[in-house]
Amino acid sequence: MFHIILFNPQIPPNTGNIIRLCANTGASLHLIHPLGFRLDEKSCRRAGLDYHALSDVHQHDDVQQCLDALQTPRLFAVTKFATRRYDSVAYQRDDALLFGTETSGLPAALHDRIDDDHKLALPMADGNRSLNLSNAVSIVLYEAWRRCDFAGMVPLPANPDLV
Repeated sequence: MFHIILFNPQIPPNTGNIIRLCANTGASLHLIHPLGFRLDEKSCRRAGLDYHALSDVHQHDDVQQCLDALQTPRLFAVTKFATRRYDSVAYQRDDALLFGTETSGLPAALHDRIDDDHKLALPMADGNRSLNLSNAVSIVLYEAWRRCDFAGMVPLPANPDLV
């Protein structure tokens, strides 16, 4: 449905949460190297990153390699430097959502390659720096999925008590 791209993720539990999120929403996850952790099976088990069984995870050497593999989807970068809110987009199936590293966000060279109209911000209270990466991905991905009418979701059971 959607593609989540993490640029140089550094914190294993954030990536673990995003892996689980992708598994539960049908999104694919793309990790751009270098990573701040190892993804071998032993390291993944220790960090709770049991991604092999949970989600569709891909690794790429750089963003361009990732976009080439995805055959150039619409790309949106989520950044605190954007002037467009994340909830103003008419998301489409196969959109790619790019998030920067936890410690420094996206590099200037990537910012320069992306149209301002494709840079998205999450509203925050004044004086705050940023949201946790896995929380930011959750907010944006669920909004994108909602805009696509939660296509592919498991039907909710009927609740006869709610009349």
